[in-house]
Amino acid sequence: MTQPWFDPNHYAWIPGTAYGVIAGLMGGLVGWLVPRGRAREFILRSWFTLWVVAIALLIAGTVALIDGQPWGVWYGLLLPGAIGTLVVGANSLLILKTYRAVEERRLAAKDLL
Repeated sequence: MTQPWFDPNHYAWIPGTAYGVIAGLMGGLVGWLVPRGRAREFILRSWFTLWVVAIALLIAGTVALIDGQPWGVWYGLLLPGAIGTLVVGANSLLILKTYRAVEERRLAAKDLL
């Protein structure tokens, strides 16, 4: 086994906790702003960045597993990466669909005037 990348007893909780807090805050912003059609550019860029970070964590966790790192190292990276990749990726389609529906409603209301 190789030397651990970091001490899993002290630092293994940080990637998942940090990603979870940021994803939770972004989820709150998405639930608040997307149905109103607000901050489209900010939400889409931030959501894409969140997805890229999840994919990076997934890759880092997979590399750690293949490299023979201790359980606390690869699991702390792989779990938030896998969950984030699936959840953020699946909700990306819903966010885009909701923004389109809001825009269609806005155009339909404008046509009524």
